[in-house]
Amino acid sequence: MRSYSATRQLPSLRLYDKWFVIAVVSIILFGLLMMASASIVISDKQMEQPFFYLYKQAVYLGIGFFLGGAVLQIEMQYWEKYGSLLLLAGILMLMLVFVPGIGHRVNGSARWIGYGSLTFQVSELVKLIVVLYMAGYLIRRHDEIRSRFSGFLKPMMILIIISFLLLLEPDFGATVVVMTTALGMMFLAGMQLRHFIVLLSLAASSLAVLAVSAPYRLARLTSFLNPWERPFDTGYQLTQSLIAFGRGGWFGLGLGKSIQKMFYLPEAHTDFLFAVIVEELGILGAFTIIALFLLLTTRMFMIGREAQRLGKHFAGLAAYGFALWVAIQFTVSIGVNSGILPTKGLTLPLMSYGGSSLLVNCMMIAIMLRINYENRMTSLGIK
Repeated sequence: MRSYSATRQLPSLRLYDKWFVIAVVSIILFGLLMMASASIVISDKQMEQPFFYLYKQAVYLGIGFFLGGAVLQIEMQYWEKYGSLLLLAGILMLMLVFVPGIGHRVNGSARWIGYGSLTFQVSELVKLIVVLYMAGYLIRRHDEIRSRFSGFLKPMMILIIISFLLLLEPDFGATVVVMTTALGMMFLAGMQLRHFIVLLSLAASSLAVLAVSAPYRLARLTSFLNPWERPFDTGYQLTQSLIAFGRGGWFGLGLGKSIQKMFYLPEAHTDFLFAVIVEELGILGAFTIIALFLLLTTRMFMIGREAQRLGKHFAGLAAYGFALWVAIQFTVSIGVNSGILPTKGLTLPLMSYGGSSLLVNCMMIAIMLRINYENRMTSLGIK
């Protein structure tokens, strides 16, 4: 009788976090608007259609909506159960990018698999898979993780393999996101502080060695410190981005009035979308974007905390992992655009142009909605 009564009350109850949904919808719509503005010139030049990239992104969003709807039906227990199989599939796909005829190379990087124009960037899916696998592992090995350092060495070996494959592509940005997200999840799972410091130091040292081992990575690291020293060579992207920041001021030049997107700023609709936002909408527009991402990640952490309070520890850690992933990626993307961090290829989640990223982000959002839904069902005593 209690279950029937609770069920009858469902229409008047919110089964999903209102502020989380508002943040997601706002970021997506804002992203479509600014991506269309940033890509209009290059789209007209390359495709003779000013809104080609907008239409394509809208198609990806439509596919992502239906994909997310399917993912939303999957209970969290199945992600926990099949996390190891997903990890093996992810590693296999990372290997397939190097297979001729299956893998696709663009601008010297082998990051895509597919056929013809239908390609998919594997590293984006691997980010999601690593979060789900790590959440399951940290629950299964909870006691070992809290008491022994060996509990963290085992997943680190897997992460090293994944990082090695990502660096072969090469995709240093994805490597940083995957490693830092996994380390953050380990810390939140209860790893002893001294063990965490040792592991963090080893990971940071390894990434530093890898960063300086390749000439192009070293050039990026050194050029961001003084991009004006070589403004037409290694510092070109950053100087053009900083010019966009300077033009924008507090209130911007106005929507659609960016000058830097007119072939001055490379990747204006992908990696350097934030610079165009600042140029057209000013510092106030930038603060709006930052506020929306802060709202999104805060609600994700709150959903994860609620899941843990209800005893859904896998779902809680997965939510923490997704929140860390989004927070790290948007922080690095903004840091790169503003010259605070070295230049690397990381997009603004849910905003920058890119089909693979958008589809995986839609899956991640759907899983977060599922976690939130199961939390509320448990609170109602229905499930």
